Amino acid sequence: MRAWLRQHRQALGRALPRVSPLNALVIGIALALPAGGYALLESLRMIAGRIAVQPEISVFLDAKRADADQLAARLKLDPRVSRLRFVPRQQALKELAAVQGLPELVAALGRNPLPDAFVVTAADENLEALAADLAKITGVAQVQTDALWARRLASLARLARTALWLLAGVLAAALIAVTFNTIRLQILTQRAEIEVSKLIGATDSFIRRPFYYGGLLQGVAGGAFALLIVAGALALMNREVRLLAESYGSQFRFAYPDLAGCLAFLALAGLLGWLGAHLSVTRHLQEVEPS
Repeated sequence: MRAWLRQHRQALGRALPRVSPLNALVIGIALALPAGGYALLESLRMIAGRIAVQPEISVFLDAKRADADQLAARLKLDPRVSRLRFVPRQQALKELAAVQGLPELVAALGRNPLPDAFVVTAADENLEALAADLAKITGVAQVQTDALWARRLASLARLARTALWLLAGVLAAALIAVTFNTIRLQILTQRAEIEVSKLIGATDSFIRRPFYYGGLLQGVAGGAFALLIVAGALALMNREVRLLAESYGSQFRFAYPDLAGCLAFLALAGLLGWLGAHLSVTRHLQEVEPS
């Protein structure tokens, strides 16, 4: 067991000087794109998770013609309506006054300009047809569809996530290709040394081991560069986001990846580097035979 550990320690020591900082930086720049995109999407997803995306319709009543009780009974009979909530004009004004920056404006109005309203939760996502029918009812002044924009935002988020995974797949293949080519060049450079090692009885595992460690370390180094790039970019973006968020009374910031996420990212980058090394060693090392 001690001999096995010593061999791995020696292989790791031989692999460390072979890690190219320039190649690691190239890998880091490539990996920073999906890593940064994932961090941004996760931050936006936390905001979207607080927004109700159920299909809702606001039905504003005509104060002169509306009979709220009669209209409520009619809406409850419609199978397309799953839930109904009545919002009196006094409650609507109180909710408006609770919004930051608006109490002074509400106080200056003098009277309540808001109408009574119903908030209709639709049973399906076909809001347009239901909204058109509600607008024709006597006593309804205006109909407005709510949460439609939120559902569109959720669809865009899903599209962005799919595009991000595709980008990550392409850049992962690029990482494997960079490591593959780096290990190939190392094998060609050390061809004579490898031939001598085989002549004196070195096993394939012994010869392969430093190259595997080299690919692994190069992937981890590239992942570390990527995390540093993402952290710097988020810090710069948060300086501008802070000013915008505070103008809306929000404390929103783009979140940095947590420790578990960073470790998982480094492990994945190392695995991709190891895979590139494995493919290169399997392809080129068998061509090196002592003459």
